[in-house]
Amino acid sequence: MQTNTRDPELDEELAGILSAISIVSRRLARKLLTLQHEDAIKEEGGEADEQDE
Repeated sequence: MQTNTRDPELDEELAGILSAISIVSRRLARKLLTLQHEDAIKEEGGEADEQDE
């Protein structure tokens, strides 16, 4: 018979690692969206940093 002998410290460390992965994934997704937006603007003939006057 197997007993449930999970280590709470290990669980907390794993939760921290998963949170860090989530944060990095969110940052990468935002960067990819920014790059995609900049590419779309360039394809339309404008500059990504250009402001309309």
